[in-house]
Amino acid sequence: MTKQAYNLQEAHMNAAAELNDIGISSLFSAENMERLKGIMYAKSAKAGSHLFWEGDTADKLYYVKQGAVRITKSADNGRTLTLYLHTHGDLFGQVDPFRDSVHSFNAEVTEDSEIGIIQQKDLEVLLWQHGDLAVEFMKWMGLMHRMTQSKFRDLMMYGKPGALCSLLIRLSNTYGTLQGEQIHIHMRLTNAEMADMVGTTRESVNRMLSDMRKDNIIEMHDGSIIIKDLGYLRNVCHCENCPKEICRM
Repeated sequence: MTKQAYNLQEAHMNAAAELNDIGISSLFSAENMERLKGIMYAKSAKAGSHLFWEGDTADKLYYVKQGAVRITKSADNGRTLTLYLHTHGDLFGQVDPFRDSVHSFNAEVTEDSEIGIIQQKDLEVLLWQHGDLAVEFMKWMGLMHRMTQSKFRDLMMYGKPGALCSLLIRLSNTYGTLQGEQIHIHMRLTNAEMADMVGTTRESVNRMLSDMRKDNIIEMHDGSIIIKDLGYLRNVCHCENCPKEICRM
């Protein structure tokens, strides 16, 4: 591994570690997090496999111990929209306490991963036993709802330029490091992958990124994006200054 590749990998790992500080560990106490881990069973998942598909029974939660999982939504026109990129320390899934429900999204494993799985019936017992955990779990559910709500807002309200600007902000909050007045995003994504995140074509993303480079809003370096004018991105997507717990991938 070259020194540059090692530095990028280390930056990615550091960014993932920071997610724990703004993600679920900010909602669950250390004691309650250990309680949740105590009812998990481990599952190894290979890159390219799926944890669940749209329409599968939704009766489990998933905790990423290692690796990465992409949450997608299939559109009627055959396109696939990427909604989340879950990494180490993320908890996700769908459970319904009132009736049997099915998943609304797909969960694709993008790196060889170790996943902790929580059965709904085990979770219900734990929540009944520990009221403080139940309160923290409600906060987690509210956070996930607001994250989904804000992402659909980005896609529907301010066109493709607004959706792309919002994506860049989310990437900077999740994988970015501040270097002087610039934000270096260490997560490398192809323009096709970014297109799947904003519901447009690769050609449209190419054009919008090119325009931003010409206007000195962003810079591209070795496949990574450097944000030079965060204020511009915020203006285009009508940023509501959501906390980083919500404005993330």
